[in-house]
Amino acid sequence: MKLSTKGRYGVTAMFDLAVRYGQGPISIKEISERQFISEPYLEQLFASLRKAGLISSIRGAQGGYILAYHPEDIKVGDIIRVLEGPIAPTDCVNEDDSFLCEKSNICVTRDIWLKLRDSINDVIDEISLADMVDNYEKKLNNKAYMYYI
Repeated sequence: MKLSTKGRYGVTAMFDLAVRYGQGPISIKEISERQFISEPYLEQLFASLRKAGLISSIRGAQGGYILAYHPEDIKVGDIIRVLEGPIAPTDCVNEDDSFLCEKSNICVTRDIWLKLRDSINDVIDEISLADMVDNYEKKLNNKAYMYYI
């Protein structure tokens, strides 16, 4: 299973908003320049994220985007599901059970795909944007101290 650029760039852009949480609206242009993501692509991603209620847009000269919730309350899984859809390595384990083959009740490999799906969901639903910001700040602090012997 591989995430598309939608999921990867969406998480990156949301992280950018989380780092600046409480500082007012952030323009797409600023995020684009910092994260090396094209403005038109960010506009597409933000349209979906806004529609899902994860971000809010502010109009005007000083407008831009802000997180709709505190970074602690937005999980990576929320972002990925909005942009990528349900997390499932195969159709037979989609969370909505829209596709079940005739052997699903005796299929040994389906059990593997269920465990994989659940493990991925557990990880992405455990990590919040606030966790990402904390990790980022720790990395910045570790970089500041360079010891030579």
